[in-house]
Order: sequence, then structure tokens, then C-alpha cells
Amino acid sequence: MGKDGGEENMAAWLLGINDIKILPVKLPPLGAHDARIRMKAVGICGSDVHYLKAMKLADFIVKEPMVMGHECAGIIEEVGAEVKHLLPGDRVAIEPGISCWRCNLCKDGRYNLCPEMKFFATPPIHGSLANQIVHPADLCFKLPENVSLEEGAMCEPLSVGVHACRRANVGPETNVLVMGAGPIGLVTMLAARAFGSPRIVIVDVDDHRLLVAKELGANQTVKVSTNSNDLRDEVERIKEAMGGGIDISFDCAGFSKTMSTALGATCSGGKVCLVGMGHTEMTVPLAPAAVREVDVVGIFRYKNTWPLCIEFLQSGKIDVKPLITHRFGFSQKEVEDAFETSARGGNAIKVMFNL
Repeated sequence: MGKDGGEENMAAWLLGINDIKILPVKLPPLGAHDARIRMKAVGICGSDVHYLKAMKLADFIVKEPMVMGHECAGIIEEVGAEVKHLLPGDRVAIEPGISCWRCNLCKDGRYNLCPEMKFFATPPIHGSLANQIVHPADLCFKLPENVSLEEGAMCEPLSVGVHACRRANVGPETNVLVMGAGPIGLVTMLAARAFGSPRIVIVDVDDHRLLVAKELGANQTVKVSTNSNDLRDEVERIKEAMGGGIDISFDCAGFSKTMSTALGATCSGGKVCLVGMGHTEMTVPLAPAAVREVDVVGIFRYKNTWPLCIEFLQSGKIDVKPLITHRFGFSQKEVEDAFETSARGGNAIKVMFNL
């Protein structure tokens, strides 16, 4: 099933809770505007782990077997007849969402909100943890020589941080607070620095993650608890750590307590950007923030971020390499071990497959 040039195309299929198997997958035909790409680097995202452990994430439910993976980069094997900007052998980072380009949101440039979005490894769309995939060539971005394929795959999580910084208008005069020092909190911190933020404080419940954040350039770190009774004291400690007004806060965890902390810590006239999706519903002190004209914005994925991410990586403004803590090959055992490593957390930040 699904052979190309005599080689069977294998992929990591999610079959059920904690059940992932390497099985054949059939490649779709190559369209005139498509590229066939050999996958070389694929990262594991928190959403992948959610699907593995629960077969659902928010409103997305896995109802039939699905190929995993969406943080990816590879090498072009073949291009369609109308593709002019890519050649076989080119190394590319891949944007994983295909929008319709017909709806009003797409026409307005906000294609990340397209209701017809087909996004890798978001049910029922298959992902990219496979030997080869076929994808629209305009969503494949050529990598410069000094940017590795692993770094190319990291453009996907980095894009979340870049889009968040754009939405919140981070700049050289904005002090930034980041709630949560997981992978998305860390890339948001790196993006905020690249956007010019002079001072960044990052908050987490885990000592190891705060140590990593400090090594990656956070000005200050604050350890907090999961106990809501500690919130008022923690807000004061966060303000003290900043040593000035907190202009923009990013909640990269998305829980009632983290959002309440962000709203309380942000200065009057500031902005809170909700990035994480811990709780779908939360109870937060919105009225006190509203009377201080604290704006609340949300983000969903990203749009038009790959060129800027690649520029940040090429120029050295952002270094994502320290985030890649674990690497695995593409055997059945390694796939199982990789997902277990990512799910366990501990000192794992980004778990990467090298295919």
C-alpha cells in the first residue's frame, strides 16, 4: 500500500489510547502546485501527546486511525509541473495548515482562522510523521545553508510565539511577562526578545524549566504554586521581579490561576495574550482588569510566520537548538519511547524524530 519507486511509505499511526504503530500510508497524487517531501525532522507537540493519551483535544476528536506529527522539515523529492521556486534536493520547513483561500477570513489574511482549515494531525487530517508526504509547495519554505532541518521543524512551535508577539505588539519599550516555561512559553520568550523586549520575566511551577528559561535569557524567573490562595502574594513577587510596569503578559499555560495572575500583574493600559489552552472554561477577575483598561487578546496557531522565523534563525537572533533535548529514530520502539519521553515531561522540552 502506498509505494513510490518501490519503497513502501511508512507512517506513525494513532490507533487508540496509548496505541501508536508504524504502518504503511498511501501518498496522494502529486498535483501541479504540490511537492513530495522526504521527512527528515519531526518534533512532538503537546497536542500529539493529548491525542495519544485521550484521543481528543478540546473539540477535536480522533474517530478513526490518524497519522501523527505536524512540526516538520524535509528534503524535496519531486515538484509539480507549476512549481517554480523549489527543486528536488532543496531543504524545506513546512507550514502544516492548508486553508481554503476562498472564505472572508482567508481573503482578509487571517487564514489561520479558516473554518475549512486542513491541519496536519488534527482529526481527521493525517500528519507528517512519515517517510514522505505530499503538500502544497507554497507552504514549503526553503532553508538557508546555516539553518538545520531540526531548526526548520522548530519553525512550527516558534511560529506560535512569533504570532503571539505580533498580536500583542511586542517592541523595544514593552516589558514582558510569560506564564509557563514549557516549550511554547520558552519560544514565546525567545520571540519577545527578538522583537526587542528589553526585560522578560518568566513564571512556572517547575525549578528545572525555570533554570532552562534563565539559561535561554530570561531576566528573572519566579517559581509559583498551583494553589490559588497564593495568587495575591505571587502577583507582588512577579511585579517585584520585573522592577517596573508589566506591559504585556503571555499566558502560555491557559489555566484559571495563570490567567488571573497575568490579569493582576499587568499594568493599567497593558495587554494580556492568552496562548495556552489548559482550560476551555476559566473563572478570572475580568472586571478589575477591564476598569484598568487591560486588553485581552487570544491567538490560534499563526499566519505568515515562516519567513520571519527563518530570518530569526539564520541571523542568530533566536537559537532554538537548546530546546531540542531528546532525539529518536523512526523504529516502532523508538516512536513509542519518544512519545513516552515527551508525555513524562521531566527534563524533556522538545523531543525530535530524525528520519
